[in-house]
Amino acid sequence: MTTVPAARAAAGDAETAIRSRRSTVRLTAPAPGPDELLDLLAAAATAPDHGQLRPWRLIAICGNARVRLGEAAAEAAPTADLAKRTAAKHLRAPLMLALVFQPRDLPAIPRWEQLAATSAMATTLLLLLDARGWGGVWYGGPYPDAPQVRKHLGVGDAEQLLGYLNVGTPVPGEAPRSRAAADVRSKLSWLGDTAL
Repeated sequence: MTTVPAARAAAGDAETAIRSRRSTVRLTAPAPGPDELLDLLAAAATAPDHGQLRPWRLIAICGNARVRLGEAAAEAAPTADLAKRTAAKHLRAPLMLALVFQPRDLPAIPRWEQLAATSAMATTLLLLLDARGWGGVWYGGPYPDAPQVRKHLGVGDAEQLLGYLNVGTPVPGEAPRSRAAADVRSKLSWLGDTAL
């Protein structure tokens, strides 16, 4: 019997998780609780991050707090109809994680690297959630730069709200959306000898 080295098996598991993950738009209760969310976040914080700055923070929003956030966002809507739809969008998942980017002024680690690290953490968190059976989607959210939303969430002047990770249980009976394999040949070029 042939055994697969542990490192190769783990890499295979990671590749399977990456290739099979899909954004889950329709979510229902339950969602991860505080202890599980902290555990997942500790793992997601190992994503590439020059200087280990962790230039981000998350605000967990659940229960009636979603209603109040929806009301704050609705204040920024230009019409009553849009305000109503905006408020309702905040009830699409039992848990919303507001992703706040906290860049630091460091010449050795430019802002773009810090934003990339924040994105890597969020992507890793979505993969981890999916691996544990939770559903999630990174959602820009209506009016993330609106003063009402920023004030409600306590987003500082030097911070940027990058939207929300909506998290919960995938609606039972709904198959994950299929996705064709990407043709990435035009996205890769080589300099030098390709016969490595």
